[in-house]
Amino acid sequence: MKLEGVRVLELSLFLPGPHLTMTMADHGADVIKVEPPTGEPVREVGLKQAGVSTWFRNTHRGKRCIVLDLKSDDGKAAFDKLVAWADVVVEAFRPGVALRLGIDYAHCRAINPRIIYCSISAFGQTGPKATRAAHDLAMQADSGVVSLNLGPDGSPASPHMPVADMAGSLTALSAILMALYRREKTGQGDYIDLSMQDALMAWLPNVLGPPFAEHRDPVVKEERSWGGNAMYRLYRCSDDRWLALGGAEHKFADNLLAALGRSDLAPLCQLRPGSGQDPVKAFLSETFATQTLAHWCALLETLDVCWAPVKTLTEAFNDPHTQQRGMVWEAPDGGMHLGIPIRFANEPGRINPHLDALGASTADVLAELKLK
Repeated sequence: MKLEGVRVLELSLFLPGPHLTMTMADHGADVIKVEPPTGEPVREVGLKQAGVSTWFRNTHRGKRCIVLDLKSDDGKAAFDKLVAWADVVVEAFRPGVALRLGIDYAHCRAINPRIIYCSISAFGQTGPKATRAAHDLAMQADSGVVSLNLGPDGSPASPHMPVADMAGSLTALSAILMALYRREKTGQGDYIDLSMQDALMAWLPNVLGPPFAEHRDPVVKEERSWGGNAMYRLYRCSDDRWLALGGAEHKFADNLLAALGRSDLAPLCQLRPGSGQDPVKAFLSETFATQTLAHWCALLETLDVCWAPVKTLTEAFNDPHTQQRGMVWEAPDGGMHLGIPIRFANEPGRINPHLDALGASTADVLAELKLK
């Protein structure tokens, strides 16, 4: 597998760091997760399968879990040995904590100059907000993203995806892989200051026209991405199911409106998103409300139009396409895992469903380090 031989020391909790290191483990990295004596909190968060929380199962498979008290001399000695062993350290303490514990990058680099040390935090290691506590919702709110997620009454609604967490995870993965590649050329490690807010805001290029070009906030309901375009919008069907039109290219508008007998409306779809397209939105709203979602799916299957039914999560994961792509994987204990989204032709990733209990690998790892 692509990351076979890469050794990762993880000191992070919840989602961004654990998801990042699980992705590396799926592709062959040897990941040692260092938990505090109280354990990783997500071991007990949410519903469980075969005695293991779904969250933990889908962020910690294939890792060796050990318990170290990093405030003790023995814990520090074990940590230093692990740094000498590792290629990558991932930590997600609040800025300043790693330094107070004596496990910061400067300390680790003195032990292992080849170490790649990734610090994941909410707002980064510098700046006025650096030490502020935050989880995903607060970061999305502070980044302007929640202000875009408006309900029908115009009030902001809680986002349904942990986008800041996942942007942080995937951006950190990219950074670590770049640093590993560069190390092959220079022999030197590096330090990565990964702000989840920075990563989230870097995901917004398609919606920055109003603030960057016109120095104003977007009027959400008038913008292309949030319903201002008739062909990029949600529509209710007669059975209270919903349909998404998800492609605003002119050819899709021409094809759909011709099939519905209203080609005369097609020129309006070439206007900029907003009120100019209201007649098309009104027509499509009235039309889709006359029949069930199944009826419209059957029709749209015959047309070259970008569309999708609005599915529940259960429907989406039971979809034959999702199943065929391997994005649902059942472990021998019956627990369900997300599949591996990176599909290599050579040396593909492989799910290792093993889940260590709290501290299960501590004795073995300490023995490997000749500390016990």
